[in-house]
Amino acid sequence: MGHFAVIAPPLYSHFHALQALAQTLLARGHRITFIQQADARTLLSDERIEFVTVGQQTHPAGSLAPVLHRLASPGGLSLFRVIKDLADCTDMLCRELPELLKALKVDGVIADEMEAAGGLVAEALHLPFVSVACALPVNREAGIPLAVMPFRFAQNEKALKRFQASSDIYDRIMHRHGEVILKHARAFGLTERRGLHQCLSPLAQISQMVPAFDFPRQQLPDCYHAVGPLREPVSVALLNAPWPALRQPVVYASLGTLQGHRFRLFLHLAQACRNLRLSLVIAHCGGLNMQQTHQLELAGAAWVTDFVDQRAALQHAQLFITHAGLNSALEALACGTPMLALPIAFDQPGVAARIEWHGVGCRASRFSGVHRLERHLQKVLADGSYTLRMSAIQAQLQRAGGCQRAAEIVEQALCQQHVVLAEAT
Repeated sequence: MGHFAVIAPPLYSHFHALQALAQTLLARGHRITFIQQADARTLLSDERIEFVTVGQQTHPAGSLAPVLHRLASPGGLSLFRVIKDLADCTDMLCRELPELLKALKVDGVIADEMEAAGGLVAEALHLPFVSVACALPVNREAGIPLAVMPFRFAQNEKALKRFQASSDIYDRIMHRHGEVILKHARAFGLTERRGLHQCLSPLAQISQMVPAFDFPRQQLPDCYHAVGPLREPVSVALLNAPWPALRQPVVYASLGTLQGHRFRLFLHLAQACRNLRLSLVIAHCGGLNMQQTHQLELAGAAWVTDFVDQRAALQHAQLFITHAGLNSALEALACGTPMLALPIAFDQPGVAARIEWHGVGCRASRFSGVHRLERHLQKVLADGSYTLRMSAIQAQLQRAGGCQRAAEIVEQALCQQHVVLAEAT
């Protein structure tokens, strides 16, 4: 059986998805080692998965918290500090991974697409690797807006120019990160590159996105595999509502693990739901204190908590208010729950654009006032077609294969290629 290293950014949603894949591989007899800075160890909950610390000089224990704080509010000038954080992490991994991977004697690498170091170092060491898109895939294609862009899909001349111009702007903004990628590609003797999309595996690219929820792509490589959500297997049975008896309809709101601190947005949602006589359930993921929780309840929220079983919540809610993270959107689609998307950062504008384009929810600005939020809530709740349009996406999600299919792809790509490389040497 193989020993695979997992290289991913130190973010909960990415580690959560890759841990589910790792657990499936463990059950098939493989050994899995995650490699990241010390603070990322807490993102794993399965003790069978090994963890090796790197970056003790540049990324010591306690240094991740301020990085996550900046990631949670990446607007304005702080965006460039966020890019520096990303560049520093890639630089550290590219410096420390080569010797470590040799010492660990891994057979292959599972590389998150959002961390270029995994692919760069694996390629430099002639190790087989697979790329995994826990967020929207970073594959670029003419006529498709970048994952971080909020644009609807269109093929007219104006739209195509907008897509290209936004890609050029994005590359200029990400210059610092691109220079780190270029520096290490040159040092490793690889072809020159500057972007995440140029660090993907030629063997296998695994994505949680399914075609029925994406824009119509035409140029994905043959090694691209849409497997759907990477999650631990769960029963299809209806779960009990995770909240006390509430007046119908129930609206469930969660902004994910990084954005749960946005009290003002939650306050506007509470006021809008109170005015419409809707029962609003808020899961803030530990981002609010008890005083803020009490204020939200006074403002009209029916139930406020830190964490909730999201699948159970989506099964019992008539509408999901979301930051449009890909994981949350896919869970809502699987449960048939229409969405009001309030994107904030990263690939969330791209996910929200797909929600709107496929007609499975609507999109609004996170700066919307109470009355505008009321209109959006009324629109989604009154229109049953949002739910009907989910059927094709749900069918693909059910057939996609999830962790089991992803594990098969990893085995085929890494184990077989490792044998080929070993025979060649």
